[in-house]
Amino acid sequence: MEWYQVRRRARQLLIVLFIAAMLGAASMVIGPFLNDRTIEGNSGRALAQVTNVGSYRTTVDFQDENGIYHSPATGLLFPTGLGEGQRVWVNYAKSDPDLVKVEGRKWTLSIIPALSVAAVATATWSVLWLGVGRFGRRSDDANETTV
Repeated sequence: MEWYQVRRRARQLLIVLFIAAMLGAASMVIGPFLNDRTIEGNSGRALAQVTNVGSYRTTVDFQDENGIYHSPATGLLFPTGLGEGQRVWVNYAKSDPDLVKVEGRKWTLSIIPALSVAAVATATWSVLWLGVGRFGRRSDDANETTV
């Protein structure tokens, strides 16, 4: 396989990975937007107690308007800055009480992390794109001068 073919396949791979990273960054905003829309479409309000603050999720217990207790397995949306044992007002979707967020927090909080992911992916992609462009170029230049 010639160097130009290796470069071409590597660049195709980089394009696919870059598109995947951009789709991931977009989904970081679209998902919270859709969740907020669902919650706001049929919203309930409750006072919840933070039961666990972990690396991947923050869990709460709350009682809905029918007196049923809920502890969503997927955790709380937009949990930044909460501590274990803290009591906080939450909004939840009456149609799906496992979809719950801290009152007053909106999907717009996801924009900055998504932009950060997109920026890092773009910078990484740019460096790799330039590196692949230089890969094998010296040997191609050497072959042209000897032919």
